Amino acid sequence: MTTVGTTVEHRSHRRQLLVVAGLGLLALSLALAELALGPIKMGIAQLWAVFSGSGDTLDNSIIWQIRLPRLTLGIAVGTALSLAGTALQGMLRNPLADPGLIGITAGASIGAVSAIVLGNLIAPELPLILQTALLPVAAFLGAMLVMTCVFTLSHRGGETSVAMLILIGIAINTIAGAIIGVLVYVADDQALRDLTFWSMGGLGHAGWPVVLIALGITLAMTPLFWRQGRGLDLFQLGERQAFHAGLDVERTKRVLAAVAALSVGAVTAAAGPIGFIGLVAPHLARLLVGYAHRWVLPASALLGISLVLAADLVVRLAIAPQEPPIGIATSLIGGPFFLWLLTRRLRSLPHA
Repeated sequence: MTTVGTTVEHRSHRRQLLVVAGLGLLALSLALAELALGPIKMGIAQLWAVFSGSGDTLDNSIIWQIRLPRLTLGIAVGTALSLAGTALQGMLRNPLADPGLIGITAGASIGAVSAIVLGNLIAPELPLILQTALLPVAAFLGAMLVMTCVFTLSHRGGETSVAMLILIGIAINTIAGAIIGVLVYVADDQALRDLTFWSMGGLGHAGWPVVLIALGITLAMTPLFWRQGRGLDLFQLGERQAFHAGLDVERTKRVLAAVAALSVGAVTAAAGPIGFIGLVAPHLARLLVGYAHRWVLPASALLGISLVLAADLVVRLAIAPQEPPIGIATSLIGGPFFLWLLTRRLRSLPHA
């Protein structure tokens, strides 16, 4: 009996490993397409010449100044949003949880918009290194503040009420919209122009300094997400059962909330608000590899990268050389998916 169980488990692990490897190949293929495709197409030989240092001036400029920062930011955005969504859904035991739905993205947006609109007043008083990092720092502080408010207000009787958390998140999204509206109203022409492009979400308007900050924070946070895989599995049993299984429930929630806020804040500052990746990628990952988070987390990260890069390719190539905001593409994908998920959950509820 033990041998049969071991064999079944081994086959399951092989299948999950093959799925994750396939998702890695998909993400790699889309990354190469991101570098090669555009108004000026490049072949493998041209890309090799650029990266080996023998490319011509035009090809070097296109890759190093336009497409590579775009690709790098897409990898950071897909990884951060999908891992944050996976962590929140696992921690709250709710498939509708998402960085945007419960207000993290709204908090990051308040911080980033404040930095864009009021940055000229604040930046001259700061050291040079902080001037460069003002946007991601402001976005993180906004995300962290909102995350703290949401969890504090929804915490009752030693547990976090999922229904209250989502309702509070909706209320905070509304308040954030009003605050951002006020900031837009008082913005000057240059800040308003920057704000308009940023608010629609995209990978093409961030320079290397902000891109590298977003990537660095994402890379630093990724192992912290993965270290909580066992805790996320235990959360599926309920908070009381997780506690009796030896998990420090409140500490784990604080760690996951801080890591999610930091990663989402960093990529939101760089790319603007990009919705639904944190909702869609974890669901697709669970469909492909099951519910164990040691597989769901890497699969979700790779799917998040693939979704972001695929959406960026679509908006770049659909009506070239025009570039609709990537946020439009992800909303067109994620909106119907969210409605389908919501109606599916409503059908599963027992009738009165």
